[in-house]
Amino acid sequence: MTIKETARKYRGVIALAVFVMLGIAAAVYWNASRDAQPSYREVTATRGDLEVTILSTGVVQPRNRLEIKPPVAGRADEVLVAEGEAVKKGQILAWMSSTERAALIDAARAKGPDEVKRWQDIYRATPVLAPINGTVILRNIEPGQTFTGNDAVLVMSDLLTVKAQVDETDIAQIRLRQPAHITLDAYPDRPFAGRVDQVAYDAKTVNNVTTYEVDVLPGKTPSFMRSGMTANVSFVVEWRQNALLVPSDAVKSRDDHLYVLLPSTNSNVTPAEREIKTGLSDGKRTEILEGVTEGEKLLVLRVGVGAQTDAASSPLMPFGRKKK
Repeated sequence: MTIKETARKYRGVIALAVFVMLGIAAAVYWNASRDAQPSYREVTATRGDLEVTILSTGVVQPRNRLEIKPPVAGRADEVLVAEGEAVKKGQILAWMSSTERAALIDAARAKGPDEVKRWQDIYRATPVLAPINGTVILRNIEPGQTFTGNDAVLVMSDLLTVKAQVDETDIAQIRLRQPAHITLDAYPDRPFAGRVDQVAYDAKTVNNVTTYEVDVLPGKTPSFMRSGMTANVSFVVEWRQNALLVPSDAVKSRDDHLYVLLPSTNSNVTPAEREIKTGLSDGKRTEILEGVTEGEKLLVLRVGVGAQTDAASSPLMPFGRKKK
């Protein structure tokens, strides 16, 4: 027998041995998988509130931004408000002197305080008044600083609002006075409530993505809210109060029918199935309309445990979509 023939013979023997070993391993794995019992965890049907929401991001901006400009050029004598301060319409925000008055007062100082007081009584300072109820969001002037008639010495806003960008696929579910939850990136642990104040009719398209601007007005503007902050908005599309809820992975689907698995006192018995009807789902919890009672125990298959997998799957119901 030549060397080549001997090499071919040994290669054939090795290949056969590998094939046999793989077959044995597959048989062992198949038998172990067949004999493995699926493992379940128990969950309880409880009552609670459920919300289906649409998520969006936006920026805090004044709903109406008003620049306050002096009637004439001059100098600030006194500024009475600080940034972030709430003021009423007609409230005095600052006192100013025209250029002429400022020059007269400066000249009078060389003659003593009595002369200054005389000119101050004769030539009264001009008040700067708040034109609306609102908040001072910018203070551009300090006492002694000069300005022209075109300078915005103060900036006010009547209300701060979140201008959120909503995708065109979701805009049909947004309506006026719709409730929403607002969370600022700067204060992620301090959410607050709001409502839809305005929905734009004109769309914006950026990088082939079309969105509509939606103004969300806080129910009560928090003191830490600032213009320019980034916000996350959850628009409440639908909600249920005191609904009967189960984890969404407890709901199984087969042939367009929904069911749940019920525990048995005998661990060797396959869990019983019961058909149900569901309502809303937020992806994590699902509302049960029929088939389950409050406090009832259900089974959920542990992921990755046991080779016996049910042909059915847990339906990942889209937000807000109802199932029979």
